[in-house]
Amino acid sequence: MTQATRMPMHTLGRGGPIVSAHALGTMTFGAETDEAESYRMLDVFVARGGTVIDTADVYSGGVSEEIIGRWGRARGGMDDLVVATKCRFGPSPGSRGASRRAVLRAVDKSLARLQMNAIDLFFIHGWDKDTDVSETLRALGDLVTAGKIHHIGWSNVTGWQLERICTTARAEGLPVPVALQPQYSLLDRGVEWEVLPCALENGVGLTPWSPLGGGWLTGKYAADTRPSGETRLGDDPDRGLEAYDNRNTDRTHAVLGVVENLAQKHGRPMAHIALAWLASRPGLTSILLGARNTEQLAGNLDAIDLALDADALDALTRISAIGVPQYPYQFVHDWSGVEHWTHLGT
Repeated sequence: MTQATRMPMHTLGRGGPIVSAHALGTMTFGAETDEAESYRMLDVFVARGGTVIDTADVYSGGVSEEIIGRWGRARGGMDDLVVATKCRFGPSPGSRGASRRAVLRAVDKSLARLQMNAIDLFFIHGWDKDTDVSETLRALGDLVTAGKIHHIGWSNVTGWQLERICTTARAEGLPVPVALQPQYSLLDRGVEWEVLPCALENGVGLTPWSPLGGGWLTGKYAADTRPSGETRLGDDPDRGLEAYDNRNTDRTHAVLGVVENLAQKHGRPMAHIALAWLASRPGLTSILLGARNTEQLAGNLDAIDLALDADALDALTRISAIGVPQYPYQFVHDWSGVEHWTHLGT
């Protein structure tokens, strides 16, 4: 992508805001990325046509939101942007993560840190088994009515949980999520079994995190060398779902082989191939790009003008396929002709 290339824009879900095809994930702000570099990343992102800034109350203990708030104030506001934040895992003594008490308090604290009057897109960061979803939705509905948030979304849920959220919201006349934020990449396609079909059915747009598989899809990690240095896995090789030993598999390296071949064919970094494949998937609206510095961010933003042909997309889809369990998915597909699961590959 060059400075002259325009960032594509899409409507998020049914009735959501119009957002840029790339979003800026700010989990590194205040931790791996200092404030000055965070400002530079925000400036570059906006200059390149990006409009979505994504953060959360737990990113660097709230410091990420504070940095964004100070940057926004210095530039005269963020009315031209879509600012998203989340709650669920922050400290909430005497309450549960998605309870009314926790949500109302979290929103007020995020608004103060962001120095905003309203949050454009507010996510519940994960399912709360101890709080009835009606309670969470009613709290979110009151916040929408009060003008403190504009749209709602959810992150890190299963298919049945997303369906419960959407069905309950419609039944009770409460705001329906316009966005879902799952982990999704060539290396992690588990959302395609249930979550993605549910999102498509309910008109919920996807804004996936970890689109480069925690750095694996850039080609920076090798099969026989544990990561070190200033990389995500270099800092912490046992980093959750992205852990080195968890991802260092034959399947991962088979996928990387195809990605590398296509990168050489197109004269592009491997990251561009992975991002272009993800952008082609059903329901994708805005891909979260997380980075430690401006150079990384600018390089990934350059992927926006790459469209892979059908053969390349098919090769990537097949090599990364996770397969379809014979029952119930393949059984239902064969019996009813339902097409939801065909994108899983075989």
